Amino acid sequence: MIKPLSVSPDAGSEVRFQAYINALSEEIGHADRIDPLRSYCTGLLLPGERKSIEPMAARLDPRHVQATHQSLHHFVAKAPWDDAAVLTAVREQVLPALTRHGPITAWILDDTGFPKKGSHSVGVARQYCGQLGKQDNCQVAVSLSLANDEGSLPVAFDLYLPEEWATDPVRRTKAGVPKTLAFRTKPQIALEQIRRALAEDLPPGVVLGDAAYGVETDFRTALTAVSLSYVLGVQSTLGVWPPGCGPLPPKPGKGRRPKLQRRDAGHQPVSAKDLALTLPPSAWQTVSWRAGSRGDLSGRFAAVRVRPSHRDYWRAEPHPEEWLLIEWPAGDTEPSKYWLSTLPATTALVDLVHRAKLRWRIERDYQDLKQELGLDHYEGRGWRGFHHHATLCLAAYGFLVRERSLFPPQEHFRHPAPALSRGWRPRGHPGAAGTP
Repeated sequence: MIKPLSVSPDAGSEVRFQAYINALSEEIGHADRIDPLRSYCTGLLLPGERKSIEPMAARLDPRHVQATHQSLHHFVAKAPWDDAAVLTAVREQVLPALTRHGPITAWILDDTGFPKKGSHSVGVARQYCGQLGKQDNCQVAVSLSLANDEGSLPVAFDLYLPEEWATDPVRRTKAGVPKTLAFRTKPQIALEQIRRALAEDLPPGVVLGDAAYGVETDFRTALTAVSLSYVLGVQSTLGVWPPGCGPLPPKPGKGRRPKLQRRDAGHQPVSAKDLALTLPPSAWQTVSWRAGSRGDLSGRFAAVRVRPSHRDYWRAEPHPEEWLLIEWPAGDTEPSKYWLSTLPATTALVDLVHRAKLRWRIERDYQDLKQELGLDHYEGRGWRGFHHHATLCLAAYGFLVRERSLFPPQEHFRHPAPALSRGWRPRGHPGAAGTP
């Protein structure tokens, strides 16, 4: 294990950056990789519209662009250093700083798209791209971030390989996809990331994610099996049993005793939307969850205890009760968002909302990683280069997270200023004491 940095916060940012890179360099193997590591991370942090290799090389060493380009390209696209080891080093340097102002409270899952032209970049396919908000030619990667109210740090990042790629040995070989890697859905990738985080004994948190993960019953069940609570987005069509209801018990009869739960024509689950529409006005409360640039962010919410109904007619016992959290903006004709949560039954509505809305941290991660650090600027086509570039972007981002943690949380600056002494006048004021 690499010890966290012992450099004084009073040291300059350049000194802290060099110490940070020196810590990461212990995980990249050969000593001749240290300079490219430092240069690549520096290039990502420097101002510039493009953070692909060639423009970074031009900014880093204008007199030796070709040599710098070759060095950076070999380090990122060819050198066989371990992404997981470097991300572990990043985590060990950054988490102690991130948790100075509060413990980790959430594990945030998400995926992000990288629009691409052509068909040769590893994993590229016509699929939904969140950056574009539609189906298009792109790559998609799944990430896991550790977060609290003050910040977040991505600790895992894996490319999603569509089935058309996973089953094509020619394309796999050309792009350098590991031979042992089989097709995995995005929730399966996310679950692998979570299991690695548990195995590495990372600080626990409530798992947060959007409906792409929340709609998967098997995924939610797997989280419960490893003792992780969650607040996951779901669709309005999710089937649930209203509060106090559930499937009918097995119907007694002759012969072997039946074990499965059942339904009948008059006893059926309802959709999350239909349940929300039947809630009385008293069920809805206005809740603020954080301060925004234009004041507190707030909305109308309700939360009820329900049982998911997914295929419970094949179960001997009904699904356990969970929270169904619903957001219905004032003035809208119907609710806009739904979540399922396994937080305790005693959890207050404001706490449910706060946890659900903490997922905005991942949006901040991706905004900074793409707009400031060039996460989506890599122009290579191979598996290794894609992941090396992403790892170095996360390393550079980790340094920024660590730098931000040197300052008190923003809330510390929102306290009202101390009251002035009664009768105090500024120097030079006609009524100030001691003025001639």
